[in-house]
Amino acid sequence: MKYYSTRGNDGPLGYEEALLSGLARDGGLYLPESYPAFSDDEMRAMADLPYAALAGRIMSRFTDGELDEAELAAMAGDAYAGFTDPDVAPLHHLNGNIHVMELFHGPTIAFKDYAMQFLSRAFDRALKGAGRQAVILGATSGDTGSAALEAFRGRDAVDIFILFPDGRVSPVQQRQMTSIDAVGAHAVAVSGDFDDCQAIVKQLFNDHGFRDRVNLSAVNSINWARLMPQIVYYFSAALALGAPGRKVAFSVPTGNFGNVFAGYVAMRMGLPIERLIVASNSNDILTRFFEQGAMQRDVVTPSLSPSMDIQVSSNFERLLFELMDRDGVAVAGIMDRFAETGRFELPDSAMTAAHRHFSAYRLDDAGTLAEIAASMETDGMCLDPHSAVGVSAARRAIADGTVAADIPVVALACAHPAKFGAAVSKATGTTPALPPHLADLMQRPEKMAKADASAAAVRDLVLEKWRRG
Repeated sequence: MKYYSTRGNDGPLGYEEALLSGLARDGGLYLPESYPAFSDDEMRAMADLPYAALAGRIMSRFTDGELDEAELAAMAGDAYAGFTDPDVAPLHHLNGNIHVMELFHGPTIAFKDYAMQFLSRAFDRALKGAGRQAVILGATSGDTGSAALEAFRGRDAVDIFILFPDGRVSPVQQRQMTSIDAVGAHAVAVSGDFDDCQAIVKQLFNDHGFRDRVNLSAVNSINWARLMPQIVYYFSAALALGAPGRKVAFSVPTGNFGNVFAGYVAMRMGLPIERLIVASNSNDILTRFFEQGAMQRDVVTPSLSPSMDIQVSSNFERLLFELMDRDGVAVAGIMDRFAETGRFELPDSAMTAAHRHFSAYRLDDAGTLAEIAASMETDGMCLDPHSAVGVSAARRAIADGTVAADIPVVALACAHPAKFGAAVSKATGTTPALPPHLADLMQRPEKMAKADASAAAVRDLVLEKWRRG
């Protein structure tokens, strides 16, 4: 399998080259040359596979010629061995035709563990094979950072630096990052918002001298290999609900567009997904895009669902590439225009293609609290604020006929409610407890660096603390 940049000037690369490169050298994002499809018979044969075996079967289609199914399944088995539910990504009926897929049974109790635990093992294999060291640089709005630092802590071949917006993540999210005391693991509080952190990461990847000096790589969802493990749980849920003989829809709390794009890839691989529902909070740049056909950057507004407090959704470029018929030159022009003006519009033909698969909804903080309270009172299910945004969008999609009443809708529960205890307490009057392995989290000492919101400040910090510097 070969990989190419969405901007047309990088590639072809093999899977492990794309893994270690992270962001393409022309500023774009890597995508496979095609989406390998499963037949209905092949999907029926996958229905009873254990989760790790299912992961090996699906991901092997993207590593053809480099990693085989058995090795990938073994890596996945090791990655998910410590998850607290034997089903890894359990599915629970909420009410009506809504189901909730719990994606918070990993070590940092958020969906990012599903990709990050696998990714750390993939990096180990690739770096050992190449005889290389790497510096991983990432940005987080909350959950990616803790999952990445947990997965990569103490690894001999990797120094990891995670940028997070100072004062704009939940206390639990911050302590999960800053309580990790391991050689080579660095949580960095940046004086800005998530979009500032993400922009710094992209600027440093485009500084090719720095990039090559430290062997820079990425674990944000700009890295294609981050999305591969996320494709798996879409298959897992849909197969459990009767696919391929039954269509399924998914409602995805969305900020950076990576998780919902993984669902799009699953659909392109043959999974019968009727609709992908993009669920945004008050930072609704994606919802406005699907409503208006224009992407318009705005000011980031802090909310009760901080992991979605984003106005520049990096992974959207991958969908843009598909909507523009894989025209890398056109995508590069659009992204340059967006960088300069904060806005772009797409032609009617592209929007028609987008509306064929996607719908979008928004929910403000008041609505989020109302959904948390209603789900607890009516269904006995405690949702974190992000998951509540997704469940609310699922309810509305059924109510307004966007999704037919006989099609099950899976709402992705992306974080444990205890990660956002203050919001849950405000909605329900009860503060959810952290799982036993994190019970003492808020008493653990903190260790973090601080940096101004500039590429120069972060570059200097990396060069100071980099073990091979």
